[in-house]
Amino acid sequence: MMDRESSDEEEDHENLIAQSESRNRHSESPQRTTFQIDETANTRRFNFSFKKRYLLAIILPVLILILYFTTDIKNLFKTSVTNVNYDASINRMRESELRALYLLRQQQLGLFKLWNHTLLDNSLNDISNKPIVNNSNLEKLKSDLLSQISLNNQIQQALFSSHQLGSSLSASDNATDPSLEGYGDLHRCRKVDYRLSERRTIEWKPRLDKYLFAICVSGQMSNHLICLEKHMFFAALLNRILIIPSSKVDYEFHRVLDIDHIDKCLGRKVVVTFEEFAKGRKGHMHIDKFICYFSQPQPCFMDEERVKKLQSLGVSMNKLEAAWNEDVKNPKPRTVQDIMIKFSSDDDVIAIGDVFFADVEKEWVMQPRGPISHKCKTLVEPSRLILLTAQRFIQTFLGENFIALHFRRHGFLKFCNAKKPSCFYPVPQAADCINRVVERANSAVIYLSTDAAESETGLLQSLVVFNGKTVPLVGRPARNSAEKWDALLYRHGLEGDRQVEAMLDKTICSLSDVFIGSMGSTFTEDILRLRKDWGSASLCDEYLCQGELPNFIADDE
Repeated sequence: MMDRESSDEEEDHENLIAQSESRNRHSESPQRTTFQIDETANTRRFNFSFKKRYLLAIILPVLILILYFTTDIKNLFKTSVTNVNYDASINRMRESELRALYLLRQQQLGLFKLWNHTLLDNSLNDISNKPIVNNSNLEKLKSDLLSQISLNNQIQQALFSSHQLGSSLSASDNATDPSLEGYGDLHRCRKVDYRLSERRTIEWKPRLDKYLFAICVSGQMSNHLICLEKHMFFAALLNRILIIPSSKVDYEFHRVLDIDHIDKCLGRKVVVTFEEFAKGRKGHMHIDKFICYFSQPQPCFMDEERVKKLQSLGVSMNKLEAAWNEDVKNPKPRTVQDIMIKFSSDDDVIAIGDVFFADVEKEWVMQPRGPISHKCKTLVEPSRLILLTAQRFIQTFLGENFIALHFRRHGFLKFCNAKKPSCFYPVPQAADCINRVVERANSAVIYLSTDAAESETGLLQSLVVFNGKTVPLVGRPARNSAEKWDALLYRHGLEGDRQVEAMLDKTICSLSDVFIGSMGSTFTEDILRLRKDWGSASLCDEYLCQGELPNFIADDE
């Protein structure tokens, strides 16, 4: 091919030379007459050409001056050099982006492999009667994996967007695994399926005129509610009606709980208030047998002051007896058979003392909706007035998709540091943990239930940020007649009651899409119970900074 092209060029060159020689021979013949005739015309042309050159010599410097003042010549040359450097840096940037995309793609494939392993473990759990992998841990792992896959995909999309073929590349590489169907971003913090059909339950069918006298002395309201729930389990095992404590020796349960709701859920009379019991016994209120579940640090975990309060109500009792050697600091796991053997009795009224620390059939008692068979979501729940007020607050301030945070601080520093590991986190570290949950839940607002000082909540608020925007921490405002969300409490004389406000906080937290609690707090534990029972528990629910140690811990005193 190359030889043919070179030979063609040589032929053309020879033809041109021949034509040139022919023209020269013709031009050699003398034509003097014509030259002489045209001499005058040539002189005129020369004069005209001279004038044109003269005009051009004048105009050209003017044009150069105009260009000089209107154009930055130095920058013009600089730009060309800069453009070369800029193009080189752009190329290097594009190469880096493509390298990052390759690495992200490799990471995504690895995440899909892990995801498929979780699906395999889940199917093995379904086949086997005994779970191979704890379901709650597996669901948490799946949620975390899905979050990372989603983040990976977002980064890929951002990098693709800087390339001309970005949209077509991302569209052709679907970045979606078939096994992820139904587990999209909207399902990242989906509700937990507790398989309620597999609940283990017992029937609560009390014998006529057989009572269990509930006594709860440990801690504050949340502890007493947990104690009351355990008393219900004991009453169901022993076939007895439970007597709710009097507000003169305990909290005013009727102001925060719907006690009638318990009877309705079981379709029979299973609980009575102390006042109802006193009226039915016509003032003869005697505890026939006092069998103490705990013997240490004192029998029934009751001091002399508590005994005197009961006696002031007209309640008499026989001597306190210990069922076994049991210390509240180190409770032993007990079974239903243990309870039936030690506490069964034909006496009309018995008491077993405070059972908040009792460890009886823990998994059974702690399962969603509790161990007792009933037709409601939960037996122990806030009163109707508190529930409606919580719903109105959410409609007014929070909306559908919100996170609830129980941020326990008052007295918590010393309490947590006595535990190993500590559960008290510096505010900046707590904010980082909250930000991660906000990213997963994609929520625009956080409900804050706290006893923290304003100095701490103010710092926390400044550090809780998502997508460059501050995520507002919303608490319950002081009463304002212009706001109607709390009108029900005001009309029924419940406004300003600290226990009512605490139960209102619990209810709002229990209705949130995602909940962050304080480890070691019974307030948090009661919220988690309600969330399980109501079906509002989320895969993103967790304790604050769960799995982390505080990045700074003070020395002991």
